[in-house]
Amino acid sequence: MVRTFEELIAEAEATPVEGWDFSWLEGRAHEQRPSWGYQRVMGERMARALAALDIQTGGGEVLAGVPKLPPLAVATESWPPNVAKATALLHPLGAVVVADEDEPPLPFADGAFDLVVSRHPVTVWWEEIARVLRPGGTYLSQQVGPASVFELVEYILGPQPEEVRRRRHPDGARRAAEAAGLEVVDLRAEYLRTEFLDIGAVVYFLRKVIWMVPGFTVDRYRDRLRQLHDRIESEGPFVARTARFLIEAHKPA
Repeated sequence: MVRTFEELIAEAEATPVEGWDFSWLEGRAHEQRPSWGYQRVMGERMARALAALDIQTGGGEVLAGVPKLPPLAVATESWPPNVAKATALLHPLGAVVVADEDEPPLPFADGAFDLVVSRHPVTVWWEEIARVLRPGGTYLSQQVGPASVFELVEYILGPQPEEVRRRRHPDGARRAAEAAGLEVVDLRAEYLRTEFLDIGAVVYFLRKVIWMVPGFTVDRYRDRLRQLHDRIESEGPFVARTARFLIEAHKPA
């Protein structure tokens, strides 16, 4: 049954966006995954760690999927609904959730962890990561690369300046890590295909990933969303390119 623009919009607006679980998009959007398998790699590092920190854990879904947590596992999160969701998910597994404003300093002592991880951090405070790592410790992170999903961003907002398009470049992450005293031992980038099959998927995505179109609301962008709905109806899925990179850095012993 064909659903109208208003029906798709209303459903997407009414759906909760807490946490970092995108299962609502199954059958409505497709995202190609990076070849390195971040959760698997993270699980391997966690199995060898004694004390680990997951920064900006979201709803704790990624950390909860690790087969074996270290003896001390801590996660930070800034958004109150996610703090509650992560606490409910991670506390039964033995991980502690700390509400943190995502501004330096991290609320931990120097050298508190031998492993720090983060999946898709909004901000990266490299000096703080280096500070809380023990000598010989590891930082592992999958991050959003430059101009990720900008086909959608620019459809909504129009062309973006080159300095905006180049933000989050892996070369910048390498320079920042090295400036904080870390040694980058792995840096890999991939560009992947993402498809949005209906306008509800677009609205849900932009409500959840709030930095893509800052201040996004359906009312503010209704006309542009309707145009995109008509395009998807006539031409098929809206295709965008997702940028991801994996970075692993060590603190010298």
